Amino acid sequence: MKIMLRRDQKGILSVYVPKKDLEEPVVGMQNPCMWGGTVTLANGWRLELPEMADDTRLPITVEARKLAEEV
Repeated sequence: MKIMLRRDQKGILSVYVPKKDLEEPVVGMQNPCMWGGTVTLANGWRLELPEMADDTRLPITVEARKLAEEV
């Protein structure tokens, strides 16, 4: 799914999912640089992000994969 990653003026990283009209803050990251790992959103979604350079500028639209929710 296509998502947009951005940082607000307070430095909080958030994800916007256009097809769902959903914006949620990122509450956890597998990797400190986030790229090539998973991020956890405030609503519980886990998204796998593509490999990208650590200095990739935001905002950016990328293809992410939603992981199955743990029960």
